[in-house]
Amino acid sequence: MKIPLFLFLAVFPVMSVAQESPAPFPPPKSLGDVTARGKNIQRTMRLLAESTPERRNTVRILFYGQSITEQGWWKMVADDLLKRFPHADLVIENRALGGYSSQLLVKTAETDLYPFQPDLVIFHVYGAHDKYDDIIRRIRERTCAEILQQNDHITKPEALTEETDPAKATIQAGNWDAFMNHNFLPSVSRKYGTEFCDQRALWKQYLRDHGLKPQALLKDNVHLNAHGEYLMAEIVKSYIRHDPALGKSDAEEWVKVLEVGKDLRFKEGKLNVSFEGNRVDVICKDGKSAPASVLIDGRKPSEHPELYGATRAQAKPGSKWPPVAPVVLGGMPQVEDWTMEVTTDSGGPKIHAFTLSGSLTGADGEGRSGQPFTSKSGRISIAPDAWNVEFALGTLGGLKPLPPKFTVTWKTAPHFTDTFVSPGIKDLGVEITVTLAQGLAKGSHTLEISGGVETISGLRIYRPPLVGGK
Repeated sequence: MKIPLFLFLAVFPVMSVAQESPAPFPPPKSLGDVTARGKNIQRTMRLLAESTPERRNTVRILFYGQSITEQGWWKMVADDLLKRFPHADLVIENRALGGYSSQLLVKTAETDLYPFQPDLVIFHVYGAHDKYDDIIRRIRERTCAEILQQNDHITKPEALTEETDPAKATIQAGNWDAFMNHNFLPSVSRKYGTEFCDQRALWKQYLRDHGLKPQALLKDNVHLNAHGEYLMAEIVKSYIRHDPALGKSDAEEWVKVLEVGKDLRFKEGKLNVSFEGNRVDVICKDGKSAPASVLIDGRKPSEHPELYGATRAQAKPGSKWPPVAPVVLGGMPQVEDWTMEVTTDSGGPKIHAFTLSGSLTGADGEGRSGQPFTSKSGRISIAPDAWNVEFALGTLGGLKPLPPKFTVTWKTAPHFTDTFVSPGIKDLGVEITVTLAQGLAKGSHTLEISGGVETISGLRIYRPPLVGGK
């Protein structure tokens, strides 16, 4: 029986991200025509390339996916960016979850991807194609991130002669890998305007050029050895390039800066502005001022339920894989810690009974896995399909047998500020910003800032390109 690749990864993820010792691997003889590469990530590349000691642009980059993304190649790419752009203020994170195909990653993206608000997402995952589309679509609905979208590397000899004509590589043709890599993933890239990293074609070329079999770059049937990590890093780096000749990427229109004195003016100590978008940051300058108060659409940001988010639920005993995802907020949230005490029934299908309490809300109800749950306060909802205890804690976390009792915790976190003062400038070259609101409903909004005149130099408005989502 053949096991689909994404199911293999779900059961046998790479548990370690340690990079193997460098080795003198033969470089690619050709990475193909690179002249058009990078077109859809040029906002990120411009920010990197224009960084100087006097103006160090902050750039947020997120690697997201499963066990392939956890492997050491991502660190090689990150190190290359740090070396090529030493003056940029780079914030680079890897939040991949080994074993989580798109069916699960679409749930954890709610806590791990969209709230990070990256400038660039470097993304790869196996799994169901409809959930893959959901992840990319929600990036476009909730963030202004550019996307470097990787297709799959080569894992078996028959892939070297697979069908590459998208008209023939259909789902009905029966070759899942050919359908995904030559039909579906390119169509998703065109649909959402991502930068498509066709590492599959370059992987094939490298194997042919050096007379290698796919297994020469793998440590098992799927995961990369040191040679494979080197090649994947080289391929990805060939797409992360700045080229003004490519013109502006669409993302330049999604993020706008309004400068005080040019686009904005204080009147009687107040700044009033109308904007469209789901996020607004204030850009600070050095100095001291009284605290500034913020109103959005006539209300404090804390009075907007959509400006709260749940963090990743974690179990104790447990591991990084969440046993419940997503946790959905409702009612009027407040910033607090949540604790779920879980008891696993013995024998038969695993049913998990639980009680829930909030650090401010107090005791907030009880329920059982497999059944819809809404807390007494209405602040927490958990769908039946959010439960994933056996896989997250047992298969991936190694807790066998499952503990009869365990605790799950998460937080309701603020994506806003009601009042602020400039945090002060420690590095004159690094822009200091404070997020006033992140996650606003799409459409027009009004912002009023009272005070803080001396330390506000402007606003940055984020308007994601697609309507929908949170």
